[in-house]
Amino acid sequence: MRHIKTGMLCLISVVALAACDKDGKGEYSKTLKNVNVIDESNLNNIMLTVADPNEAVVYFQKAVTEEPDRLDMQRGLGQSLLRAKRATEAGVIWSKIVKHPDATNDDRVFYANALVRQGEWKKAEKALDAVPPTYETFERYRLEAIIADTNKEWKKADSFYETAVGLTTTPGTVLNNWGFSKLSRGDYDEAERLFGEAITYDPSLFTAKNNMVLARGARKNYTLPIIQVTQVERAQLLHTMGLTAIKQGDIETGKALLDEAIETHPQHFEAAIRSLRTLES
Repeated sequence: MRHIKTGMLCLISVVALAACDKDGKGEYSKTLKNVNVIDESNLNNIMLTVADPNEAVVYFQKAVTEEPDRLDMQRGLGQSLLRAKRATEAGVIWSKIVKHPDATNDDRVFYANALVRQGEWKKAEKALDAVPPTYETFERYRLEAIIADTNKEWKKADSFYETAVGLTTTPGTVLNNWGFSKLSRGDYDEAERLFGEAITYDPSLFTAKNNMVLARGARKNYTLPIIQVTQVERAQLLHTMGLTAIKQGDIETGKALLDEAIETHPQHFEAAIRSLRTLES
């Protein structure tokens, strides 16, 4: 008896669904289509954030081939190529996107980013000039700062860096870039301060730690800064400090730092050993 009731319920459900489809003139099909659009949107976001960059490139290349008129898929391909460090290919894609009637200021900034990564500074500057000054984003000012640095327009660079820092909650990398700019100008005190600030935002940023050691070494301060480091990082920083001391002409100090780097490293530190052997020979 229970089986008969269950069968009747299933039959009623099927009839009801059929009736809904008939009365709704395809509403059921539209719902399925909407679900597919949501699923695709989620997949696109995954590909642009957590997926392997090269896998994302393949995904969006396939999508663009199948639907070449979809601007969102072209953008996805351009962003994925940038994530995969394939700047030249990304530049080609973004150059097409910015010519589209529906191109946005975001697109022009992405295009400038691809050009900066290729070292096409003049073209990148021209791309950013096409963005109105009222369009203020972290990425726009980060790129403006890098370009101003390249042109040795220091006041503009400092202004752009400062603006970029104020437009993000994670300014570690841009502070590191700003610090390196100061380092290249010979402003070692300010460079060290900026590197230290970058590390407070991102303690894992080894580039900033290494740059901080360079800034100290340039002033012949051969002590490591008080920052959070692993044993391997400490050995690497001692190696950097040793090479900096040697470059400054402080040979014995440099040799002592290289010895300490070799002793500190938990494994065989080939780079430091090679540097010490070269120095001794």
